[in-house]
Amino acid sequence: MARQKQQAIVIGLGQFGTSVARALASRGVEVLAIDSVEEKVQAVSADVAEAMCFDATDLEAVTRLSPEKRDVCVCAIGDEAKDASIICTALLRQAGAPRVIARANDEVHARILKLVGAHQVVNPERAFGERFASQIVHEGIKGEMQLGEGVLLTEVETPEPFLGRSLGELRLPSRFGVTVVAIRKHGTGAVVLPDAETTLAEGDAIVLVAREGAVAKMMGKT
Repeated sequence: MARQKQQAIVIGLGQFGTSVARALASRGVEVLAIDSVEEKVQAVSADVAEAMCFDATDLEAVTRLSPEKRDVCVCAIGDEAKDASIICTALLRQAGAPRVIARANDEVHARILKLVGAHQVVNPERAFGERFASQIVHEGIKGEMQLGEGVLLTEVETPEPFLGRSLGELRLPSRFGVTVVAIRKHGTGAVVLPDAETTLAEGDAIVLVAREGAVAKMMGKT
C-alpha cells in the first residue's frame, strides 16, 4: 500500500514562510499555505496544493483546517505580529495539531511560544547569522545545517594537517567531538561514506556531525 503524502500547514507567507511552503511542496509534501494578505496568498498559490486567505487568530477558522490531521503545522508569522504568532500557535495546539513549529525573533518571544505549546521554535535570522559568522571566521567552512537542538551538519575543506592521514589515525570523535559522515571528493564531486581506513586527500571536503562549537574548535586547533 502506497504511503500517503505528508501534509503540512504553513501560516504566514513572508519571505521565510513562503520559502518553507515552496520547499516542502518541492519535496512532495501536500502544503496548505495561509496568510491574511491576499497578494501573498496569490503569489504562492501556484506552488502549493492549496492557498487560503484568512485571519489565523480566529479559532473557528483554524479548527476548520483540521490541524489534528496534518503531520506538521508551521506558524511563520513574522516579527511585526508577535501577538498573532503566539495566538496562532496556541490555537493550533488547542485544535489538536500533533507537531507545531513556530518562528520567533528573540528569546522572550521564543519562551512564550514554548509556553503556549510550540513543539519547536526556530529563529531563521539568528540561525543564518550564526552560520554566516562561522564561514567568515573560519574560511574552510563551506556550509552548515542544523539537525536538531544544538547539533549541526557542517561541510568543511579538509584542513592541511589532515591530508594523507586516515580517519582512524586522526581520532576526530575523541579529540574534538566531531564525526565524519561523508566525504565529497575533489574533482568528481562524488560523495563517499568513509570508514576508519579512509585517507583524506587535498581538495576533499568532509561532512561532519557535531555539537555547536566543536567544528570551530577543530578548525582553530588544526
